[in-house]
Amino acid sequence: MAEDSKEDSVASNVDSDQQTPDGSLNNSVLADGSCLLRRMEICVAEAEKRSGKNAVSMQETFTVYLVETRPIDATAEGRSPPPDSLWRRYSEFELLRNYLIIAYPYIVVPPLPEKRAEFVWHKLSADNMDPDFVERRRIGLENFLFRVASHPVLSNDEILYHFLTKEHGWKEMVYETGFQAKADSRLRALSATFRVRSPHKRLVEMKHYSDGLQSHTAQLLRARTRVADRLYAVYKVHGNYGRVFSEWSAIEKEMGDGLQSAGHHMDAYATSIDDILEEEEHYADQLKEYLFYAEALRAVCRKHELSQFELEMASLDLISKKQQREELATGVCHTNINLKQYAMLPKACK
Repeated sequence: MAEDSKEDSVASNVDSDQQTPDGSLNNSVLADGSCLLRRMEICVAEAEKRSGKNAVSMQETFTVYLVETRPIDATAEGRSPPPDSLWRRYSEFELLRNYLIIAYPYIVVPPLPEKRAEFVWHKLSADNMDPDFVERRRIGLENFLFRVASHPVLSNDEILYHFLTKEHGWKEMVYETGFQAKADSRLRALSATFRVRSPHKRLVEMKHYSDGLQSHTAQLLRARTRVADRLYAVYKVHGNYGRVFSEWSAIEKEMGDGLQSAGHHMDAYATSIDDILEEEEHYADQLKEYLFYAEALRAVCRKHELSQFELEMASLDLISKKQQREELATGVCHTNINLKQYAMLPKACK
């Protein structure tokens, strides 16, 4: 119950008196206790390829996604105003998620779809501009916004609201939070993993679960990629058989019709694998979401370990300071913290 009340207090991280410089922020939308998805329709409607110059003035081609929003109140009242729309690049979705991860370290932030195609088999293109890949990523980005906007805490974040409704200026708001300075290095997190003396039992179990889920899902996806490659090759070989039978039927008088029929059957068999593997690809996309969610869960566990390690170090430093104060008060110089005091450290951290 205490944790729930803590999350509820964090959920209202937007001050009701806060406004943007132009005064356009709808405070009632953000201050409402319900999630954003109940108050606003959100849609990633389409993707578009564009060209432009990057940070080092080099020409590049990239994909942008049209994000549309519309207040649900207007629809309920029978009005149908045009949706507010703006274009976002994938990197902007990444920036939003990185901010949410650091601003809410105790929440498993929903993952983004893959930036580059992973677990690619023969027929699947590894090109980021491939229309099928771009469409799958569009759906993944829309699911990301749905999940964030339906979360009771994340959906009430002011920067998320600006991401959905403001074409310009939201990036400056993100950087003004100083979230990058709060990011923990991987080396620090790894060090904390091995040096924490009193890890939380539930978090340890959760970490082991996420490690196993990620490992097994990745192995399953790799195995599926190899099987898809081999299966695709076997089916396509039958296309060669179909051509042979068709050519054979042209020179056979008695068995011509039968050979022609066999050739058509082989051709149909060879092309049937496309629909089979296309259906499998939808299941593979679901498995990839499990994989990315496992990584998001691991990130929460790493952050907790780092916080626990910092707490233990602070407790150890507190014991040392108390001992120094006693030495100054009594004039008796003791040695550094003894083993007994150090053994008591985990109790002080609980």
